[in-house]
Amino acid sequence: MLWRCGSFTFDLKRPLIMGIVNVTPDSFSDGGRFFDVTAACAHARRLLAEGADLIDVGGESTRPGAAEVGTEEELRRVLPVVQALAAEGAAVSVDTSKPEVMRAALAAGAVVVNDVRALQWPGALAAVANSDCGVVLMHMQGTPQTMQRDPHYADVAAEVKDFLQARVHAAEAAGIARERIAVDPGFGFGKTAQHNYELLARLPEIAALGLPLLVGISRKAMLQHATGRAVDERVHASVAAALIAVARGARIVRVHDVAATRDALAVWNATVEQERKEQ
Repeated sequence: MLWRCGSFTFDLKRPLIMGIVNVTPDSFSDGGRFFDVTAACAHARRLLAEGADLIDVGGESTRPGAAEVGTEEELRRVLPVVQALAAEGAAVSVDTSKPEVMRAALAAGAVVVNDVRALQWPGALAAVANSDCGVVLMHMQGTPQTMQRDPHYADVAAEVKDFLQARVHAAEAAGIARERIAVDPGFGFGKTAQHNYELLARLPEIAALGLPLLVGISRKAMLQHATGRAVDERVHASVAAALIAVARGARIVRVHDVAATRDALAVWNATVEQERKEQ
């Protein structure tokens, strides 16, 4: 399986690591730590040195209850970081739902648009279709302001799969080639801990869509539900969740802790490679 993202074509035989850079004051895990452009770029370079394949730059927190950020402020936060990293040859993803931010970030060198709203805002499909970037379509029930008030599903895996399939069809109809599209079930976005673990257990059903599957569980509250650990104590649980996701079909993991994830996946990859040799 290949994932085409602008000038990059990723071979997903080996799972990819997407490193998280939040240029925000209020993200749930590292809000404020990398709000300064210099700090954000330095952090991104560390993640790349640790083994990240892509860097996902976000200028608006989507944690539960997060306040919305205006377009101009989001552009002010993300564009200098995207431009600097792209100029250094990094594969940069922009985490946004705003068409204006998508277009500006792509012009600045981003090669992926990662949208928690799956390109549903007016103009988003067109903003992406007119480029050759990769896209990530994510499932979310509700909005960041409302999503955790009372999430409910009759069948969480089936409903998430159906939503993602519909958004893939919409993207293809808008002119976005299938080899550019990845899907994300949206762990923690309008889902209880039980929903999240059911979705993780049934991840092969989402992988059956036949598209690159991105999973972002790093440091999320579902891990606290299982371990009781505070957000800055969830590295081991995050790595375990990433490995479980890969074992169930994920080809891209979006993480804060790149070095630890890289080491775990190196052992995974070595084992898989040995299995291939023995077949």
